[in-house]
This record gives sequence, structure tokens and C-alpha cells, in this order.
Amino acid sequence: MKSDIKHIILTNTKDYIMIVLGLLLYSVGFTAFILPHEIVIGGLSGVGTLVYFGTRGVIPVAVTQYACNLLLLGFAFKLVGKTFVMRTIFGATVISLFIGIFENIFMGLGHPIIQDISMSAVLGGILCGMGVGTVFIHNGSSGGTDIVAAMVSKLSNVSIGRTMIVTDMLIVTCSFLLPYDGTLQERIEARVPLIVYGWVVTFIIAYCTDMIINTNRQATQFVIFSSRWKEIADMVNKEARRGVTLLDGMGWYSKKEVKILMVWCRKIESVTIFRIVKSIDPEAFITQANVNGVYGKGFDQMKIKLKKKQPDAAYSEHQQEIIR
Repeated sequence: MKSDIKHIILTNTKDYIMIVLGLLLYSVGFTAFILPHEIVIGGLSGVGTLVYFGTRGVIPVAVTQYACNLLLLGFAFKLVGKTFVMRTIFGATVISLFIGIFENIFMGLGHPIIQDISMSAVLGGILCGMGVGTVFIHNGSSGGTDIVAAMVSKLSNVSIGRTMIVTDMLIVTCSFLLPYDGTLQERIEARVPLIVYGWVVTFIIAYCTDMIINTNRQATQFVIFSSRWKEIADMVNKEARRGVTLLDGMGWYSKKEVKILMVWCRKIESVTIFRIVKSIDPEAFITQANVNGVYGKGFDQMKIKLKKKQPDAAYSEHQQEIIR
């Protein structure tokens, strides 16, 4: 019992440390490479950017971002549940602190660190995506459009992904309305390229987030056909320290029974499996496939909480009759 509690504490501690590091990475990418070029991205960071440049820097991004997060969580409390709200408050607080600190540092320089806007936008998008992906794979949330998407998914059949895309695109497009001293033609020439950069950065962040999430969960599945299946299975257990599942099969052409080995391993371990098989039976028939999630001993843990079962109504009535 004590060992289980210790394991849970260590796991949660590790998750919170990685969440903080992910939020730190996002904050640096946003404030150092995106904000100085006046690029508006999706999410509440984009809303904060609109307010920041709309008020000529009077209201910091971090203040608007945190206030909007709290406001959205207030509306979403009954819909998304206490657990989601508490986890999001932690993430929203940390990211607002980091953005507030780095915003003063990098905007105080008076010029972007990287002058080339394209390179700066790409680098900022990659860092932000890596940060968000790190937060997600450790069960964290920084709020923002996640809250809007969660509320919409509860109230309608619209997918979370579609809601986030539409919301982010609208936020970026609103940058066209920011104050600008010039004619309409000059405003178009100045703002439209920044809107395009904002869309590109938003999609880079989404792509990098998916890459981080899928790479973390990605594993490899091997299906091995060999007459020396027993030796291969023993060697995989001994050398690769991976389990092997033995299946019975039949070659339909030869009508002979065959043994089939199935092995799951981390992607980086796939070369070891190939070497083991080829060293024992160079003529073995092997198929390899990528799988996005392997859960269980030796792999990832399913970090979900099961809903509490509600007592069956008929059963409850029966129990009440017995009590009476």
C-alpha cells in the first residue's frame, strides 16, 4: 500500500515538473520570437496580444490571458468538472507568470532577437508546440481555447479540433483591427502578412504538438514467421527484455501449421529486434508496424480516471424494499 502511494506521488511530481518545463518552453517561444514581431497567434495568448497592442502596451499579455482563463473557467465549471478546472488553474497561473516575466525581458529589448520575421516565427512556433505537447502528455492544461472546446463539446456534436481551429483563426484575423496610423490600403499591406504569419505559426504549433504527443506514445509491433521461433523468442526475452506472444497459424499455400511471434517494443528498440531475428534466422519473414499507443507493464500507463458507477435504479428500489 505504501509503495503504491509512493509511486503515485513520484508520478504526479514528475508530471508537474514536466508541465512547468513545458509551459516555460512555450513562454520563451512566444515572448522571444513571436510577440516582438507583433504576430497574433491563436488561443488566449493571441487574445492577450490583441489587447497588448490595442492598448499600446498598457495592459500586459499575461494579465489579459489570466483574467480570460479565470472568466472562462467560471462559465465552464459546471460543464467540465472540478478536476479539469483545478488542473487548468494550475497551468494557467504558471504560464501567466512565465509570460509576464519574459514579456518584460524580451519586449524591453526594443527589438526582436531574430530580425528575420519568417525564421523567428517558425522557431517560436516550434518551441511553443514542443511546450504544449510536453504539457499534454503529462496530463496538463494551460486553459485558453481548450476550455472553449471542452464547453462546446459538452453542449453540441461539434468536434474539439474543429472548435479550436475556428476559434484560433478568428483570433488571428482580429489582428487586422489593431490600431494603425495610415490609410486602409496601408493597413491591408501591413496587417495581412502578419495575419498569414499568425495562421502559419498556429498550424506549426498544432503540428509540433501532435508530433510530440504521437512520438511519446509511438511503439513498434513485430509479427515474425520463422521455423526457429523458439530460439528467437528466448533471445528476445533475454537480450531485448521484451515479452513475446506465440500464436498458432497455418500457411494456406503450403497447408502447414506455423508458429507466429508477436513482439511490441519501443521504436528505438526496433533495431535490436531485427538484429536478434536476423542473427538466428536470416530467412525469417518479418512485418513491422507503428502503433500509437501500447499500454501496460513495461510501456505507458493509462492515465484516466474511471467514472463512478451510479447504482442501478431497480437495484436501489429492491434494497429499499428489503430495508422496509
